[in-house]
Amino acid sequence: MNFVATVDGRVQRVELRGGGGRYQVMIDGTAWDVDARGTEPGIYSLLIDGVSHLVDVAPRDESWVVDVGGETYTVQVEEATRYVIRTKGGAAGADRGQTLAAPLPGRIAHVAVRVGDHVKAGDPLVVIEAMKMENELRAAAAGAVTEVRVEEGQAVNAGDVLMVIG
Repeated sequence: MNFVATVDGRVQRVELRGGGGRYQVMIDGTAWDVDARGTEPGIYSLLIDGVSHLVDVAPRDESWVVDVGGETYTVQVEEATRYVIRTKGGAAGADRGQTLAAPLPGRIAHVAVRVGDHVKAGDPLVVIEAMKMENELRAAAAGAVTEVRVEEGQAVNAGDVLMVIG
């Protein structure tokens, strides 16, 4: 499985293979063999390439606080595809408008705007159903919707232009 972990603001790609407590973890191209066991709620014993670590993990808002080896980290983890959708929805700079492109193939589940609508940064624009998940794409900047090139139920390919905001 592929994930993206943001550790204290730094983005890292994580690939996880294995199961049953034994994993191969690749972080930004570096691989580790990991034996992971929960010892009690929120406490884990990790054996990473033969070195033992005791890790305390606690939820905080939409992230996790991880204490290991006397150091504390704030970690957000999300499935890699969802990260791509959230961060690369075709946004351009606010001064150039936004061309919203499909980040992956899917089906349009909902179109939230029409030509002429004014949107603010963060407003929902369209929902794409892909890989059994619904992914909401939002405006990167304020502007007026100048083109809507899709409708509900339509299949789209990665890179297809969905709409343009000027």
